[in-house]
Amino acid sequence: MEQSIHAFHNLFEQLGLPNDDASIRRFIDTHAPLPEGVGLADAPFWNPAQAAFLRDELLEDADWAEVVDRLSLALRRASV
Repeated sequence: MEQSIHAFHNLFEQLGLPNDDASIRRFIDTHAPLPEGVGLADAPFWNPAQAAFLRDELLEDADWAEVVDRLSLALRRASV
């Protein structure tokens, strides 16, 4: 299996969000769990540009798709 080109923290940078470990944990803790049936790009906390980026990357199975899927999984888990 080919390893993702982009690291998780790079996705946060691409989305214009703080990308240090503490900020990423805080973002996930704040927004998780994402309700069942809500697509990642449809979550209410994204601005239109962020939502479009996430949607496009998944639809096109582009370079960022794997790490976008990881973010979706992280947001679907209940905070511990």
